[in-house]
Amino acid sequence: LNDKEIKANEQGQFAFGFAREADLNRILKLVYPDGLTELKPLTIEKRDYKIQQVNGISKKIMKPDPKAQSRAAKDSKQVKAARAQFSASNAFNQTFIWPVTGRISGVYGSQRVYNGKPGTPHYGVDVAVKTGTVVVAPADGVISLSVADMFYSGGTMIIDHGYGVSSSFLHLSKLYVEQGQVVKQGQKVAEVGATGRATGPHLDWRINWYQMRLDPTTVVPSMKSVLESQAAR
Repeated sequence: LNDKEIKANEQGQFAFGFAREADLNRILKLVYPDGLTELKPLTIEKRDYKIQQVNGISKKIMKPDPKAQSRAAKDSKQVKAARAQFSASNAFNQTFIWPVTGRISGVYGSQRVYNGKPGTPHYGVDVAVKTGTVVVAPADGVISLSVADMFYSGGTMIIDHGYGVSSSFLHLSKLYVEQGQVVKQGQKVAEVGATGRATGPHLDWRINWYQMRLDPTTVVPSMKSVLESQAAR
């Protein structure tokens, strides 16, 4: 992809994605076993993103002291290391399910303004549910990070689905599984909370391709259809 090699499994399946700020034109070069190559120009559809006002964040969180900044930097290093690893699991190719269902209170790519001050864009999808709501694995994987209390994200978990694809869960109140543990799709892995930089209980679910932040809603059915299906049962 734009001269950067992407790993493929034995079936020729692979994953890649584009960040919110990605250039809209890319070139995908396919190299076949017989040596033949094929160039595929890719055009990314431009999206508009929402602006959200979030008030009530404490001054301590907005302006952390040097000790807190050092802690946050350590947290970020752990998260980046977990997302950088490669595994040959084919779970990335599963049909993903929602880790929780409920009202979507925050969307990918939206610009959040904290206490009147613009922050970085939001890179997950927020589902507003009660503290203690069970979170399940959206696909098979291995727990690559499980930390009960990070400065910004509180209880934080990352599941490696293979070939650079991972799920991150933020603001958790309880974590059921530990780093290195294998989990299956639908398995209970954690509980929703309001830990870290959060003003209320919700699950912040993120999908990454290595360090590239992707929109989780592109890999699951619409929340509306899922809720309607549950109501009809």
